[in-house]
Amino acid sequence: MIYDLAVILAAAAISTLIFSRLKQPVVLGYLIAGFVVSPHVSFWPNIIDKASVSLWAEIGVIFLLFGLGLEFSFKKLAKVGKSASIAAVFELITMSIMGFILGKALGWPNIDSIFLGAILAMSSTTIIIRAFQEAGLKGQGFVNLVFGILIVEDLIAILLIVLLSAISVPASFSGFNLLLLTLKLGFFLLLWFLVGIYILPSALRKVRDFLTSELMLVVSVSLCFLMVILSTKVGFSAALGAFVMGSILAETEEGERIEHLLAPVRDLFAAIFFVSVGMMIDPSVLKEHYLTIVLITIITVIGKLLGSGFGAILSGRSLRQSVQAGMSLAQIGEFSFILATLGMTLKVTSEFLYPVVVAVSAVTTFTTPYMIRYSDSIYLWIERRLPQGFIEKMRRYELAMNSSRKEGSLRLIFRIYGLSILLNCVVVIGIGLLIGQLLLPLILDAMGDTGWIRAISAIGTLILSSPFLVAIMIKAPKKLSKEESETLARLKSLQLGLFAIRLLVGFSLIAFVVYEFATTYFLPILVLILTPTLMLIFRGFFEQLYSAVENRFLQNLNAKELAEVQALALRPILAPWSATLTNFVMSSDSTIAGLTLDEARFRSHTGATVAMIDRGKRRILAPQRSERLLPGDQIFLIGTDEQLSSAQRLIENKSNEAGPSHDELFSLESAVVSEKSDFAYKTIRECGIAELGGLVVGVERGNNRILNPESTLSLEPKDLVWIFGHREKLKALKQKL
Repeated sequence: MIYDLAVILAAAAISTLIFSRLKQPVVLGYLIAGFVVSPHVSFWPNIIDKASVSLWAEIGVIFLLFGLGLEFSFKKLAKVGKSASIAAVFELITMSIMGFILGKALGWPNIDSIFLGAILAMSSTTIIIRAFQEAGLKGQGFVNLVFGILIVEDLIAILLIVLLSAISVPASFSGFNLLLLTLKLGFFLLLWFLVGIYILPSALRKVRDFLTSELMLVVSVSLCFLMVILSTKVGFSAALGAFVMGSILAETEEGERIEHLLAPVRDLFAAIFFVSVGMMIDPSVLKEHYLTIVLITIITVIGKLLGSGFGAILSGRSLRQSVQAGMSLAQIGEFSFILATLGMTLKVTSEFLYPVVVAVSAVTTFTTPYMIRYSDSIYLWIERRLPQGFIEKMRRYELAMNSSRKEGSLRLIFRIYGLSILLNCVVVIGIGLLIGQLLLPLILDAMGDTGWIRAISAIGTLILSSPFLVAIMIKAPKKLSKEESETLARLKSLQLGLFAIRLLVGFSLIAFVVYEFATTYFLPILVLILTPTLMLIFRGFFEQLYSAVENRFLQNLNAKELAEVQALALRPILAPWSATLTNFVMSSDSTIAGLTLDEARFRSHTGATVAMIDRGKRRILAPQRSERLLPGDQIFLIGTDEQLSSAQRLIENKSNEAGPSHDELFSLESAVVSEKSDFAYKTIRECGIAELGGLVVGVERGNNRILNPESTLSLEPKDLVWIFGHREKLKALKQKL
């Protein structure tokens, strides 16, 4: 085992050095290293014991998925919005169908074709991130969309691992069993997330002073393997457990620290996993199936472009971003290997599928950087060949999809009541299963199986569940806005039906818990009489207890963001400047409508800086003096209260409030110029900050504050520079500073 490990790591180290020098993805080097140390190559020390390598590879999958979980976040999934979700689901459906049809056309069995479709649906997070870093594209608008799609794909891949495991056992597979499995998976994911967020952040907070780097690594890895054990005990894969624990720890204040500490361990075992994947490459199989590899590669590139691209267009993204996203995702990677490994482990796929998949991944890994580099050129080529009327329709569709719509009554009802009912149902069922399936057998063995023991156990379980049952059945929502309260008041008849549904759900849960304990009719009757009575008598106590539980959960859920806000609060911010970012709309009867900024003498008359002009679908960041002000323009300004008041009088009589989409996309941020920065000792104009998508609105130099500095001002080390611009582009600018 030690000999094999030494050979694997030596090959991985050499390949890393070579491929880093060639500026190619290291994953590709690992695959080639695996092939070199495999039994198919005789001039290099070979692996002796394949079984031990398989064990290392399984551990590698666990650490790989744990690391991906730490980078994943359920909050990120919510933030990426509908665009990434729609694009990812559309891509999954498209590639799964194309892969299945291709497999059948090649004469493959059904199960091979199903696995091929799932494998082709997964893109490579590792390869894409590396390609974006090397191309310096992390500030581009489409990059955020690609990362959002990758987040959704990670979650879909976890579901596919579970579903393909079920499909691989034909005797137990049916549509009904698949539905039950999906519901079971959703239930346990929610339960683990709720319990994990309620317990782990508080526990880590209490022992934070004792958590050295060494102890934190040990604790996090132990939690990972505990969840792996729990996942396998309830019938799911080890990979699912590792991913779930990583995603739970990602929501804690220690998430970034754990991710940093785990990185070397994860990279070590990930290298072993990818090398073991490369060992499965069989030259004879590749020679026999080389036409199949070429065909699958072409289908992957074209299918990803069409699937992701059309999915992004359907979600309301522009044609440019959709094409760029589709070409960026045109490869398969780590999750594809995991799915192919799953098929081999379950012994349901043909032997040739694994090396074919690895070969396709190697080819698409090489093509990915070039696909990304020429994606904009491909977009321009496509745009020139599309009818102008069709392009206009696409732009109107994009505008309609991204316009804010008023929340419907049913959606409001679900947001206020539905999610709370769902989560509390999961908690009640979890408590019932925990006590009924695990603790009750131990109690009966120790005290004997009698009706009174079962009755007391059932009542005790319901008492533990009572705060959540009260929240489901009778607790009123809190912290509603005035508009929400007025809307609910108008829906009295709908709320009456909702109250009846809440009671029905609550009594159904009581019946479920009782069923876990009952052997006679006496117990259900007794419990059904006592439970509602006790809940009404102690309603106030249970509501207070539930509020305490809910507040602690929400505090833990938002602890990471709160810590970041507190850290920012300790730093000097823009408050001493008394400068503000706001916007006004140019009215048609304004005295400066139709004039350029230079003709209007906007800066000299008001003192405020025009940071951006929003003109329909066009946004002009840091406009030049020759830019003309048109009626309907939304003008974003930075200045003091007096300057902005003067600007408002010049532009129009009444201002419009800024839309929420602009607040989310654009912000005012700061960074300190370092000694090694390329911007040090250069003027603002020489730095080219405007060309990079930013506008310098202030510089703090010691006790001196320069608001709206001239472009001839030189930046010096230790200057605190305030920049306005798109959030994504500001990240790249702050790094350069």
